[in-house]
Parts: sequence; C-alpha cells; structure tokens
Amino acid sequence: MSEPVVGGVAERFKELYGAEPEGVWAAPGRVNLIGEHTDYNDGFVMPFALPHVTVVAVSRREDGVLRLHSEDVEGGVVELRVDELNPGSDKNWTAYPAGVAWALRDAGHPVTGADIHLTSTVPSGAGLSSSAALEVAVALALNDLYELGLKGWQLARLCQRAENVYVGAPVGIMDQTASACCTAGHALFLDTRDLSQQQIPFDLAAEGMRLLVVDTQVKHEHSTGEYGKRRAGCEKGAALLGVEALRDVPYDGLDAALARLGNEEEVRRLVRHIVTENHRVEQTVALLEAGETRAIGPVLVEGHASLRDDFRISCPELDLVVDTALSAGAIGARMTGGGFGGSAIVLAETTDVDTITKAVREAFAAAGFTAPRVFEAVPSAGARRLS
Repeated sequence: MSEPVVGGVAERFKELYGAEPEGVWAAPGRVNLIGEHTDYNDGFVMPFALPHVTVVAVSRREDGVLRLHSEDVEGGVVELRVDELNPGSDKNWTAYPAGVAWALRDAGHPVTGADIHLTSTVPSGAGLSSSAALEVAVALALNDLYELGLKGWQLARLCQRAENVYVGAPVGIMDQTASACCTAGHALFLDTRDLSQQQIPFDLAAEGMRLLVVDTQVKHEHSTGEYGKRRAGCEKGAALLGVEALRDVPYDGLDAALARLGNEEEVRRLVRHIVTENHRVEQTVALLEAGETRAIGPVLVEGHASLRDDFRISCPELDLVVDTALSAGAIGARMTGGGFGGSAIVLAETTDVDTITKAVREAFAAAGFTAPRVFEAVPSAGARRLS
C-alpha cells in the first residue's frame, strides 16, 4: 500500500474526527481458486488474497462511543454506543464494523469504543469478500490498539461470528481466514474444520500464466435466502447420512452415500457437489505441489459444472464468461464466490490474456449484458498494519 494512500486516509480521519489516527491498517479481499461452499461443511478451500484492500484509520475511545465513517458510502459519521449493539439491529454497512466490536466485547475483550474511517478498493457484491476485508481490517486494528493478543485465525473466527450473528449472513470461515492469514505469492490450503493451514506457492507469472477475475457486475446478497437454503440443505444431508458434516463423506464412498439418500434429489445434488469439490481441492494442491500448474485447468472447469448443475448457483453471465473464455483458449475457468452473480476466474497463458478478455467483452455486449470488469488477480499479502 503506497504512502500517499496511507497519508490520505489518515488526513481524512483528521478532518472527520479532529485528531490524527493512532494507526492505519489494511485487509484484502480474496479470490477462491477452488473449494466453493465447502467451508461451512468443515471441508477444504484454497483462496488467495487480492491486492484490493479495505483500509481503516482508527483511534481508541474510552467513553463507549463507536463512530464510523466510510469514504465509499454517502452520508456522514454514524455514532453508536458499544453497550447498545444488538445482533440484527442494523441493516446498513455499519453492521459490519459494529458487528466486529460487538463480537470482541461478547467474547470478553475490553473494547471501549473507537473512531473509524475506512475506504476500500475491493469491489462490493462481486464475490470477492468485501465484507470480510472490512471486518478483518477493523478487527486487526482493535486487536492492536487494545493489545488483545489475538492471532489471525482467532480474529477470523470472531469476524465470522460478527457476520453470522450480528449481520445475519450464514457465511463460512474461509473469507475471513483468507483476509487475515494469506501471504503474497501463495494460495492458502485451509482445512476449515480445525483451521490448519498450508501456504502453497502460486506464482503464475513465473510460469507464463495469468489468472483473470471477471466481475460480471451482477450483484448478490448473502443474507438473502438462497445461500441459506443451500447451507440448510447440506446440514440436512449430513444429518440423513449420520455424519457431523459432509466433509466426513469420503470421495470413494460417494455413490453409496447418494444411494442412502434415496429420493431426496435436491439434497443428493448438494452432497455430490460438496464431496466432489473437497476432492477437487485435494487434486489442485497435489498438482501445484508437483509443479503441474496447467493441469489444474480441467479441475476448475469441473468445479464450475458442479456449481452450475448440482449446487445450482451460477447465472447466465457467469456461464457466458466460462464458456467464452474456454472457447478463446483459456486453460481453465469457473465461477468463484457465493454465486447468483459476482465473479468468475480464468486461468490463461499470458499470451492469450488479451484475446480472451476481448472475447468475453464482445460476448457480453452481444448478449446485452452490462460490460464486465476484468482484472488480473495476483496472490497478495493478508491483513497488516500500515502505519
């Protein structure tokens, strides 16, 4: 993060609150390479951090007041009291930072208020975890300022609780952990059951490849019903199969498990996706560790088909990105994120990037869709203090 950006955020904080901030922090959005909707099934995921970040300037307060301001939302400073924060009471953007303060206090940590100013370059509603970036940036700032001594995975857990309970969105643990714990030049192989982590080298440029993110500009909202329905369906499947979570259904036992589900066709589809997706994560890790990076392309394509046909969370725009990119020479492509819009990723040879980008833009124009936003995803650093 450049000095001018840090200085600009600090200067804006001073304009708003009349004093310099005690510090400036940043937390990134993420792209998930593979492992979709497996996180709330205790499964495997493989995200990496984007260079796009939420930046927060923060100072402590001792009077129980929480003041919040976003450069990216119309309106002035919002003032709340930390002892009056209640889950479900806030339906605005302020629920995310307020939820973090609530979660910290609810866990027994002595947060007595704060002045917070934030700005973000993470595209909102694009399936790139803009909410997790905001939560983790605020959590890291409060952790440092109040000397709470919490590690990245602990902050991620608290941020997930803030979003689950305070905001009311039934998200898994992946987004917050990726934002808090990823390292530059790597993808994070995460077991969401015990939060064990392995940093897998993922330097595409050195191998003559690029990973593009195509933001379809179709917005989604996690706290609305469809995401929750999928999660409830997965929990039903685990209960019917007598396992703690679908992560416990082995890949080589999938056919037997599906047979046991009988005529529960919707649950069968959900179970099939989760079990095969966990296997795809393990395949991807093995291929990357063996230096067979290009061989992950077909695995990504299989993942998209599973999300489209079994989990049923794709949309025409996402399918068009994947189909067009593959026809134009991409190594692999799939939707990424919660679904019902958002973004797709495209793995491509560096020499093919311009051709693929042009083909996708032209396909969207021909279909009458809003022009997509296309950018390169470079594995970047996780949350950190900037000043």
